[in-house]
Amino acid sequence: MELQDFIEKFAELFDDTDASEMQVDTVFQELDEWSSLTTLGIIALVKTEYGKTITGKEIRSCETIKDLFDFIVSL
Repeated sequence: MELQDFIEKFAELFDDTDASEMQVDTVFQELDEWSSLTTLGIIALVKTEYGKTITGKEIRSCETIKDLFDFIVSL
């Protein structure tokens, strides 16, 4: 799993947020478009693309996109 590939897939979950705003240090839960539906999208993304299971609680424990990526890699 590559970080840049993950960021691109992560950015696709957002309709109104420009993908260029998504960086390793982006605090994703502070994005205007962040919602519980986005959390579900991340859960589905991780399951389908990477074959791993992550919970909403685990997502909320991450601050930046890099934190989330590192957590998923560690699973």
